[in-house]
Amino acid sequence: MNSSMIRIIIGHVMKIEALLLLLPCLVAVIYGDSQGLTYLTVAAGSMALGTLFTLRKPEDKTLYLKEGCVATSLSWIVLSVIGALPFYFTGEIPSYTDALFETISGFTTTGSSILTDVEALSHTSLMWRSFTHWIGGMGVLVFLLSVISLSGGSTINLMKAESPGPSVSKMAPKMKATASMLYYIYAALTVLEMIFLIAGGCPVFDSINTAFATAGTGGFGIKGDSIAGYSAYIQWVVTIFMILFGVNFTAYYYIVMRKIKDAFHMEEVRWYLGIIAGATLIIFLNIRNIYDTAGEAVRHSAFQVASIITTTGFATADFNEWNTICKTTFITLMFVGACAGSTGGGMKVSRMILVNKTIGKEIRGYLNPKSVKKILFEGKPVDHEMLRGVNVYFMTYIMIFVASLFLVSFEGRDYGTTFSAVATCYNNIGPGLNEIGPAGNFSSLSVLSKYVLMFDMLAGRLELFPLVILLHPSLWVDLFKHKRNIRRKKQANL
Repeated sequence: MNSSMIRIIIGHVMKIEALLLLLPCLVAVIYGDSQGLTYLTVAAGSMALGTLFTLRKPEDKTLYLKEGCVATSLSWIVLSVIGALPFYFTGEIPSYTDALFETISGFTTTGSSILTDVEALSHTSLMWRSFTHWIGGMGVLVFLLSVISLSGGSTINLMKAESPGPSVSKMAPKMKATASMLYYIYAALTVLEMIFLIAGGCPVFDSINTAFATAGTGGFGIKGDSIAGYSAYIQWVVTIFMILFGVNFTAYYYIVMRKIKDAFHMEEVRWYLGIIAGATLIIFLNIRNIYDTAGEAVRHSAFQVASIITTTGFATADFNEWNTICKTTFITLMFVGACAGSTGGGMKVSRMILVNKTIGKEIRGYLNPKSVKKILFEGKPVDHEMLRGVNVYFMTYIMIFVASLFLVSFEGRDYGTTFSAVATCYNNIGPGLNEIGPAGNFSSLSVLSKYVLMFDMLAGRLELFPLVILLHPSLWVDLFKHKRNIRRKKQANL
């Protein structure tokens, strides 16, 4: 295993995080927050460590999929460990476990919180908390690839390990160009949302934070009531942009390249929009008598459906008070998730489509054993390897979910709280049901449960396998052998 390249990538990530920490430092200067010095100190430490990690250049710059997965998972862990330090050192989150939970929830765009009074945070910490969503939405390694040229021709393995969905393809001939294009689209949509929010009378600070949280489909609000206190116009703007950020970014690439027909012919996007429309109708029919007007009921229905399926986690109402049909619909949407290649979480619409088509193929095989039909997705035949990958993903997903559910059940809480806690963290949603609903939080959970849920958040964001690989013994055996071989070569040269 090429441990030198893993070290280099982690070092670059630490340096990038140091630069990203300068944004809350700027906010501290604007608002006169004393916490800015703490953020600046952490940024300096991160830059120093990152520089040390990247001083010695590797002889072999090749990145295979294994190294890509390990580098990705370790980078996200290091990113979170360092990112939690300002919350802890400023004393705004006194427990490091809680600070780490909040930070991992931010970077993985989950939005689950341990804060009982979010409005007590300084402007500096509120900005960093929301900014973690924006960083994690598209991925820190995608950002790394967009600004740094990593030679070796195998950097697609980094994007494969970090990007959500069953497959990753190049939009441009070079991975740096692909990563840059993704971030240009991502940044443009974020700025566009900010403009719409400010135009609707939303304060600039609120608009920036809300846009960051929407773009990353994370859902950290800066108000105790999330988005409920804002105007209907602002809620509609957030609804629309949540849906837009849940779309496969390949569709936007097609639009930018003036291939409009290709964008609208994407099967996954059509299914995604259809699911949103159907779920919104179901919720509306069940809550129309709760609100004064049909327009208000439609707004709350569309907002909550968009928030859950895109795994954003914003709220305009306490849906914990809605009926069982509504709650069941939301739980279903939690698992479905957004499109592959978007900033949303969940199992992804593309996987759901493939599983549905695989089941249909098997049924047809029973009815007509001699029929030979290939599964088509986006108008192209799906190869056996992709189907195998989807099936293995689902089996691994279920195993981790059941194991997490078992461990969190030791809390002794009601089943709705326990089940939704795992479901919402694993699928990077945010709020759950009952004690951890939109009006609650995760602060009362035990340390064990919080670390289990932190693992789930990272596993869900990284599509399981990059994180699971770290737990495999053979990985560390390979690393030990690699280090031993390097030492032997050095001794032989002496």
